[in-house]
Amino acid sequence: MTHHTSRLLTQDLTLGYGERRVVREVSVAIPDGAITVVVGPNACGKSTLLKGLARLVRPQGGTVLLDGEQIHRRPTKEVAKVLGLLPQNPIAPEGVVVADLVGRGRHPHQGVFTRWTAEDRAAVEEAMVLTDTYDLADRAVDELSGGQRQRVWIAMALAQGADLLLLDEPTTYLDVAHQVEMLDLLAELNTRRGTTIAMVLHDLNLSARYADHLVALHDGRIVAEGTPDEVVTEEVVRTVFGLDNRVVQDPVSHTPLVVPVGRHRPRRPVAPDPQADQATATSQENR
Repeated sequence: MTHHTSRLLTQDLTLGYGERRVVREVSVAIPDGAITVVVGPNACGKSTLLKGLARLVRPQGGTVLLDGEQIHRRPTKEVAKVLGLLPQNPIAPEGVVVADLVGRGRHPHQGVFTRWTAEDRAAVEEAMVLTDTYDLADRAVDELSGGQRQRVWIAMALAQGADLLLLDEPTTYLDVAHQVEMLDLLAELNTRRGTTIAMVLHDLNLSARYADHLVALHDGRIVAEGTPDEVVTEEVVRTVFGLDNRVVQDPVSHTPLVVPVGRHRPRRPVAPDPQADQATATSQENR
């Protein structure tokens, strides 16, 4: 397997809520400059792992390292300059307009009495141009469509200057065209800016298409990790999702494509409609 450098990694990380352990002794390195996708069934610990990486959940065991230091020992503002997080259901303050929300991404760079600088303005503008939200600057965030809103939140994370971006299900509530648009945007950010992206996705086939690195979780542990070709195999899909499947090649992206076997529904033959036949016969007689 290819060895990457990694600024963000975990060592024997255990996470949970109270007595309940959700992530168990996970050691994972997020490859720099790549797109990592965490996949697995519901309630397997995907979102909790992402929260642990973003230091929103304190480890019950093990550690999260950012640039070689324990992330929980570093000042919040310092971490926010390099690490941006888009949670699953981000909530915007009521009535806030797009430019103001994106501008909030600059808070980690400002002191208590610091004035808004030309650098802040440039960072906000660049983030809005990159995410195609510049024309929405004066619109209220709560008036936007789901896809537009997700792009605004990504713009806010980019305005932070964060070159590590963590996203928890960024395609939730989006129709399939907007899901692809969102993932294309993230892929472009990764290509153009070298942004390191780690995200949780539900759709295994889209994950295989967009990920450089895949991490498959089951019951809080890593079952498989590597390139989509290494991870998306019939055996792994069966183990992780309990799904009888066939893996074929995606004709567009040439990445693995999972086809569920499921129960075959025989196609019912269409029963002849005597009324329709009678109508056809009548119209032919009248010609």
